[in-house]
Amino acid sequence: MTKLLIGILLLAVVVGGGWYLLREPDTDKAPNYSQAQVRRADISDVVSATGTLSPINTVLVGSQVSGTIQNLYADFNDQVKQGTVIAQIDPAIFRAKRAEAEANLKSAEAARDKARIDVQDKQREYERQTGLLKRKLVAENLVDTAHFAYKSALAEQQVKAASVAQARAVLEREQVNLDYTTIYAPIDGVVISRDVDVGQTVAASLQAPTLFTIANDLTRMQVEADVDEAFIGQVETGQPVNFTVFAYPRREFKGSVAQVRLQPTVEGGVVKYNCIIHVDNADLALKPGMTATVSIEVAHRDNVLTVPNAALRYVPTWPQEKLDTVRKGLKSGEAILWQLDGDTLTPLTVTTGITGEKVTEVNSPDIAEGMTIAEPQKRGDAELKRRFGLSLF
Repeated sequence: MTKLLIGILLLAVVVGGGWYLLREPDTDKAPNYSQAQVRRADISDVVSATGTLSPINTVLVGSQVSGTIQNLYADFNDQVKQGTVIAQIDPAIFRAKRAEAEANLKSAEAARDKARIDVQDKQREYERQTGLLKRKLVAENLVDTAHFAYKSALAEQQVKAASVAQARAVLEREQVNLDYTTIYAPIDGVVISRDVDVGQTVAASLQAPTLFTIANDLTRMQVEADVDEAFIGQVETGQPVNFTVFAYPRREFKGSVAQVRLQPTVEGGVVKYNCIIHVDNADLALKPGMTATVSIEVAHRDNVLTVPNAALRYVPTWPQEKLDTVRKGLKSGEAILWQLDGDTLTPLTVTTGITGEKVTEVNSPDIAEGMTIAEPQKRGDAELKRRFGLSLF
């Protein structure tokens, strides 16, 4: 009998304990806000964009004559000095044309000299006939004929002289073309691209073909960033810039806006403007063509009162009429913050300044550093509070 009573008692304890542990716990819902504080901090307003890195000064080296590449004296990544020979086009044809032009010049000079002698001969004849006419020894028509021959010889001499000038110009042109077969580096720099090989034929009939691309100085680079028209009004020359590249995701590079170009571009119906950002690349970490994620600092404040951006979006669960009364009279650039005093929410009107990535500058005589304010509920704060701490689930 005693054992039976003990068993019943133990069973009751187990059943009661299980019911107590497994029952739906009492809950208290947390408030619909989280707590934040007004803090002093430095804040920056930035305009974001993407761009491409390139050397500040890049020269495309081409050829002004057509021909076959005979030799190359520079390759990718080579350092070159201004005036250094970097390529040679086969000069054989141009040497032959120069020799032909030189021979034509000599022929023209000989014809000119012959015409000069002829002028002298005709001049003597004219003078002799004139002397005879004065002594009445010849007819006047013979003097006229000699005079005409003399004038014709003078004209022919001028024609031959012009032919010499023309032949000399042709020779100079062929000499220039021959000189163009030797390609020189136009600037000091590094070869970042070579577009031809030995034996390749280049044709310069319509436009000069590109043989090399030479960057003047890779220790100074630029980012060409496209900024949306909605933000271009905030961008000015001299503003500081921070950017990252995929090659160095943990490193932040710095630069400054050097130029805001006026030529618009349209991408997908969006108007954008090209901004040139100069960058120091003393360690040559940055390479031409890299994609840069750019942040242009368009405004900055030091040691100002700030609140989380979310705090300016918080709206308490008050009746709509009461909220309308609070918002009545708000001006442009003003917002409502909700001060926490225990569980009491008090609306405060503040003037907003620049907006950063996470916080916004605020100004008001009613706020102070360290003040507790409400912001939209964060994850975790919305979980139900359990009155009893133990639960199997």
